Amino acid sequence: MTRISRRGLLRSGAAAGVLAATGLPVLAQAKKGGRLRVGLNGANTSDSWDGRTHSDAFMVNCGQGAVFDCLTEVSASGELIGELAESWEASPDAKTWTFTLRQGVTFHNGKAFGADDVIASLNMHVAEGAKSAAQPIVSAVTEMKKLGTHQVQITLNAGNADFPFLMSDYHILMYPAGQIEEAIAKGIGTGLYEVVSFDPGVRFVGKRVAGHYKDGRAGWFDEIEIIAINDSSARTTALLTNQVDVINRIDFKTEPLLRANPKTMIFEVTGNQHNTFPMLMDVPPFDNLDVRLALKWSVDRQELVDKILQGHGRVGNDHPIGPANQYYADDLPQIEMDLDKAKFHLKQAGRDNLMVDLHVSNAAFNGAVDAAQLYQASAKGAGININVVREPADGYWSNVWLKKPWCASYYSGRATEDWMFATAYESGAPWNESHWEDARFNELMLMGRKELDSARRRTIYHEMQQILSERGSSVIPMYANYVDAASTALAHGENIGNNYQMDGSRIVERWWFA
Repeated sequence: MTRISRRGLLRSGAAAGVLAATGLPVLAQAKKGGRLRVGLNGANTSDSWDGRTHSDAFMVNCGQGAVFDCLTEVSASGELIGELAESWEASPDAKTWTFTLRQGVTFHNGKAFGADDVIASLNMHVAEGAKSAAQPIVSAVTEMKKLGTHQVQITLNAGNADFPFLMSDYHILMYPAGQIEEAIAKGIGTGLYEVVSFDPGVRFVGKRVAGHYKDGRAGWFDEIEIIAINDSSARTTALLTNQVDVINRIDFKTEPLLRANPKTMIFEVTGNQHNTFPMLMDVPPFDNLDVRLALKWSVDRQELVDKILQGHGRVGNDHPIGPANQYYADDLPQIEMDLDKAKFHLKQAGRDNLMVDLHVSNAAFNGAVDAAQLYQASAKGAGININVVREPADGYWSNVWLKKPWCASYYSGRATEDWMFATAYESGAPWNESHWEDARFNELMLMGRKELDSARRRTIYHEMQQILSERGSSVIPMYANYVDAASTALAHGENIGNNYQMDGSRIVERWWFA
């Protein structure tokens, strides 16, 4: 079997051929045993095993890579490999994809995995009343055929060269057909760890599945315990006092303390994670382009990188495609703080000043409250009064995000440009956090999705980034590195995944005790 990177896939036109993948190579130095204790933020009392609702680190790490599997996986080195799919093949126009599934795989309740489960699991996302962040992905499917017990043919409404990557989305978990409600209630998947106990928003304990199909390649711990610790200071304390073995999203203010401790190590990767301040563009005053431009020109981006990220990142340009993406447009004019330009656009909007509420919590990203206050201070010079409204961390993603006209948010980014745009910028997408709508942008999205020529794709995605930078409804001031910390008792492979935090949100299956 051959593993093909996303760059090779798109550049070589191999999307029209046969793509096959195996799991990670055998790691001779990896050791079995022990109980891994993980302290994560992003937990809510409304958490469940319904992958359609997973939105932050706690459930993403509990779901994908622990209790459940997807069809494909982005490896630690950034390559697309098979998880429950063994290989896949596309028609020349990339509209029809045939997935050959692994045989001998069972769910935790003993049910054999097969084609029926894939079809039922995908249909979950387009069922009547379903609220799924992956709905834009699955709604493109026009037909699914079971070609055999372990082969599924999926037809799309238009060609999509990225479709195998989309099947690695952490929302698109595989559930047992006919038993989906029970699987969501109890956490029944095909993953390396089966549920021992689960207290939503508090704690998950799992034990290693014996005879798993990933044996010898992943899943080295006997047990895992994922503990919800939403407060960054509490996470740091938990690591330093040996209550947990690894934590995510360290507070940069406490970084020197962690680095000085000989029993802890910090692991940092540069990916596409970005911190955002989305404005609902269909709600006044954000429906006025000049108001949005005034806000874009009134934030000191470098100050946020220096003071909030402590240098662990880089300045953003109000579009979500990051430096780890293939078609990142690094030649666009950089938006910088220019209070004269901000004042000009306020005048163009018929205003001498502006007063707006910005709803924030550090649940959005570490330092979000401080970032909002720095934004507030810089914008005053342009006659913009930002009222920083501090919101509770618990329930932030259900009560504030997508609901308040202007708030703080973050995205991990996605492995491909279309995937990122489809998740948060496509018209009607459930996670279109700024209600972004633009006819030319939508036209380009459809063009880029089916285009197999890499040079043409680059031109298309360049223009889409330019549109968002120049007239989009999200202020994206900075890209943030993934900076997590662990006990030196832990070890990992040669690469650490940069598609999500915590080694691609798969630390429980990729790491081990040294």
